[in-house]
Amino acid sequence: MTTVPPRQVRAAAALVGVEALIGLVTGVLYLFFSGRGFGTRAAEASYFLLIAVALGAVAWFLWRGHHGARTPAIVAQLVTIPMIYNALRTGDYVVGIAGLFFVVATFMLLISEPSRRWAVGADEESRSE
Repeated sequence: MTTVPPRQVRAAAALVGVEALIGLVTGVLYLFFSGRGFGTRAAEASYFLLIAVALGAVAWFLWRGHHGARTPAIVAQLVTIPMIYNALRTGDYVVGIAGLFFVVATFMLLISEPSRRWAVGADEESRSE
């Protein structure tokens, strides 16, 4: 079902789109600047590029108002938390703290009350009655 999403969903879609761009840049950087052999670099880069394409699709569908894109976006935020923990644990505090705020903000937008009501179609049901 496609409806006009609330502001919170549009904001979350924009943030997920930024995550996709970060994944794309990371994949390209791994391909060209990693100190490992080409096979390992290509595998790591393709992983990041695959994730970037998936997040880009999720962001696009959220922006366009597809209800089913909310769950993959939430899962992506939850999957990112261990990576943020690893960045903090290894002493990369700038990336860890920035990533933590970014992921928490996106997650909170996705689970907000207007986002939830939109995802379950509660707004459309109340209008039709």
